[in-house]
Amino acid sequence: MNFEISKEPINIQSVIDKVIQREAGAITTFIGTVRELTYGKKTLFLEYQAYEAMAVKKLEQIGREIEERWPGAKSAITHRVGRLDITDVAVVIAVSTPHRADAYDANRHAIERIKEIVPIWKKEHWEDGEEWIGNQKETLAYPGGKPEGKDLNE
Repeated sequence: MNFEISKEPINIQSVIDKVIQREAGAITTFIGTVRELTYGKKTLFLEYQAYEAMAVKKLEQIGREIEERWPGAKSAITHRVGRLDITDVAVVIAVSTPHRADAYDANRHAIERIKEIVPIWKKEHWEDGEEWIGNQKETLAYPGGKPEGKDLNE
């Protein structure tokens, strides 16, 4: 299965192995991890939840988008749910393509689309409270809004 939600730690190499192909001259990976500080706010841990059946369908949709936009591309995405501590791996995306520029572009497309369309929510636990974040491009967790020009996950 190239697109999945996992309750267990993600095996990064197994995600990469799903996209290896003889035609590929490049494989890019994106490994999203839990960071401790976001705009000066200290995170203790995150809790991810997903509407799993729909999330997998949306991950598959992203894979189809990549195949249509970048001929010869193959992708795999695994997103973890449950409690994740600082430095834990939350998502792994692997994309292989005949040429490296396409692999980079397709991989970036995948992470941006995950944040736009996949029903995954995270609860951020801080030293002074907690809050659920839906669409990860929203500014709910940042009183007064996010800093100008910043994406919440940069």
